[in-house]
Amino acid sequence: MQEVWLPPWLEQHRHRAWIGDVLLAAAQVVLVLKLQQPVITVVTVGLAVFAAVAVLVRRRAPERILAAATAVAVLTMITDTVAAGLFITLGVLTFTAAAYSPRRRPWRHAVLVWGVIVVTGSVMDFANWWGPDQFGLFAWIFGGAGAGDSARMRRAYISEVTERARQAEQTREEEARRRVMDERLRIARELHDVVAHHIAVISVHAGAAGHALRDRPDEVWPVLEHIRGAADTVLDEIKSVISVLRDPDETDPTEPAPGLDRLGDLLDGLHTMGFRVRRQEHGDPRPLPAMVDLAAYRIVQEALTNAHRYGDGSALLDLTYRAGELEIQVTNRMVWPRPGRAGSGFGLLGMRERAAAAQGEVTAGPIPGGGFRVRAVLPCLQGSLT
Repeated sequence: MQEVWLPPWLEQHRHRAWIGDVLLAAAQVVLVLKLQQPVITVVTVGLAVFAAVAVLVRRRAPERILAAATAVAVLTMITDTVAAGLFITLGVLTFTAAAYSPRRRPWRHAVLVWGVIVVTGSVMDFANWWGPDQFGLFAWIFGGAGAGDSARMRRAYISEVTERARQAEQTREEEARRRVMDERLRIARELHDVVAHHIAVISVHAGAAGHALRDRPDEVWPVLEHIRGAADTVLDEIKSVISVLRDPDETDPTEPAPGLDRLGDLLDGLHTMGFRVRRQEHGDPRPLPAMVDLAAYRIVQEALTNAHRYGDGSALLDLTYRAGELEIQVTNRMVWPRPGRAGSGFGLLGMRERAAAAQGEVTAGPIPGGGFRVRAVLPCLQGSLT
């Protein structure tokens, strides 16, 4: 069985298209019967039903349905039972064939249909056939073909523009990810080369210092100076390499890295902007490793920022201290729709990278009731980060 071909846009609006087809089929029945008044026969009713069925199924096999309708029209002309409304059906089917056929050949359809009708009419009644009405038939069939081809070209243009935009966006995102990965690899290689070299120097001098302490204590001080100099060099090299990741307009920080002890200031700042955050804590708060403390603060900060941007103006912050881990949950209700407020996804990516750096994990997604939840689990033990 031949596969039914439909344009992609029609696949997305199949139910809506069927409603239009039903209305158009009903209009065809009315036209066929109306144009035959005052004499309506059984044949006329049959032709009206045929016209309605042809309109309903015309998209499944446009060219075959058009050929079948043309054959029926020729048969009615030969048997002198022609219905004028059937020629209107031929115009509709010519439009469909031009717009929805897998191959683009609208004028071939129009020429074949009009040519078959004209030849048949000329053979059956040449004297009465050629009249002003034939210009209307010509305009109807060729106009349907032209309109169908125009609709086809417009859909093809829109589809092409949409596809190019999608591919450009995908290419831009892939290029951005590739550049990020290349930069990370470059920094990792440079850090490895620099740190490995100077750590090796420190190790050698530390071994020499051990021997000096046992045999020649007065010679240990130059060795310690070498160790100190190598360590300072490592720190300077790391600073120079990591500095490429900083914003050139960013000023050097004059305060320590933030932690959960600064959550109060963060929540106060959000409150002044009209964003309400209800904070809950469970378990016994305890000092956290520096990396975990910083990651926890940044995750809460990013999650609340997203909740403020996409939510309804409030959020719940839940901190749970357990044996060996800290669980963070930020829950808020979403506002739909969000015109012009689509997120880039970099916020969630940043939270996951923060958690991974502290050997934790972050999960985020919608929850029942129209809300959104960000959940992070971070280790609290110093030994888990070594």
